[in-house]
Amino acid sequence: MKSKTLFYCTDCGNELPKWAGQCPACHAWNTIVERPAESPKKRSLSGSGAVVSPSRGLGCRRPRLMDEVETTHELRFATGMNELDRVLGGGAVKGSLVLVGGAPGIGKSTLMLQICDNLCRFSTVLYVSGEESERQIKLRAERLHIRSQGLYLLSETSLEDIVESVNELKPDILIVDSIQTLYNSDLATAPGSVGQVKDCTMALMQLAKGQGITVFVIGHVNKEGSIAGPKVLEHMVDCVLYFEGEQQLSFRILRAAKNRFGATNEIGVFEMADDGLAEVPNPSEMLLAGRPQDTPGTCVTCVMEGVRPVLAEVQALLTPTSFNMPRRNSNGFDFNRAMLLLAVLEKRGGLMVGTCDAYINVIGGLNLDEPAADLAMIMALASSFRDRPIPNDLAAVGEVGLTGELRAVNALGQRLSEVRRMGFSKCLIPARSSGKLTQPDGLQLIRVKNIREALAAIL
Repeated sequence: MKSKTLFYCTDCGNELPKWAGQCPACHAWNTIVERPAESPKKRSLSGSGAVVSPSRGLGCRRPRLMDEVETTHELRFATGMNELDRVLGGGAVKGSLVLVGGAPGIGKSTLMLQICDNLCRFSTVLYVSGEESERQIKLRAERLHIRSQGLYLLSETSLEDIVESVNELKPDILIVDSIQTLYNSDLATAPGSVGQVKDCTMALMQLAKGQGITVFVIGHVNKEGSIAGPKVLEHMVDCVLYFEGEQQLSFRILRAAKNRFGATNEIGVFEMADDGLAEVPNPSEMLLAGRPQDTPGTCVTCVMEGVRPVLAEVQALLTPTSFNMPRRNSNGFDFNRAMLLLAVLEKRGGLMVGTCDAYINVIGGLNLDEPAADLAMIMALASSFRDRPIPNDLAAVGEVGLTGELRAVNALGQRLSEVRRMGFSKCLIPARSSGKLTQPDGLQLIRVKNIREALAAIL
């Protein structure tokens, strides 16, 4: 008997009867792949909800009035790493499902293993790995100087065996490395497919909500930088963390893309050392380390990462070109936004940058996506074009409009306090600011209305 096949989208999981170049659901191109049709077996772990016994009680609950729901005591606990607790919103929440994604070799497994050193002091932790044996995990733990008495190891990829081990051990915290290696034998598809990832994540979510287990799940990312598997995976979990950074650099950034128990876009900074990840409590100092003095084409700005102000250095290099089409390259700064600022600088600032190659870079691996960095980028571009350095003790914060005007930014008071704390004595800001602004002692504020006034005041 000929086996039936289906086609599905690797981005959204939409199923199709035949292959197509574009997914009709999410409109993504070249994401339709073929897979065998699922066997008509009865699902036992998540879909029909018959297997995970702790979730049965959850399913039998009756509707309750919202006034009767108790919310006064939110069960949070510290992971032992302040930067991770900051990103999680003050610590991990009991019964939550946290997804940690990142490129291969970035340090996801190292981060999860390091927090076990503190978590095992007051709870039982089960570390499940589908990629390493128990011996490999122990060797890596010894290199990281982790000697936890309450840490249990399990090298397994079968979802049924993992659920059985959890029911027997009843751990307080479950770590799964990684979700793409788990498989449910009731499904005919291979591990890592859309159906397997959805089914295994649903089973883990039922364990977390039914037994109150805090589950950390590690997920791989694809070439676009998003977590591999269906997009619904990020909707199912409570918190999505991205571990970012360049492998040739020692610094790593942990970013919260989704958090049901705290603020999003919060970041934590780590440094990869020989004995594991070390926390960086002052990322502004780290990002400004090694900044060149009296050099054209560099300027410092202050951006908000969640509720934390962080100083970042933006660099620009403009060189005349003999080609008809100048080159444009941007790293860490939105390319379309950079092209917009180049056009504004030429039209409103009077600098003929259209005949120059433009190279833009943000130091430290940060991705600046808020408009408060516009003014600093404009100043760096103009400084490189005129070959005049910006004063070393000056920072710039402000949004630039298409007419060259400067607009106010949010949380300006917090930004100025961070600028002053890092030793800067001058700050270029828009003439108008929203709300009452308190000027830090020792910080001179240079207020300008447009980029022409900014260029005249500094360059």
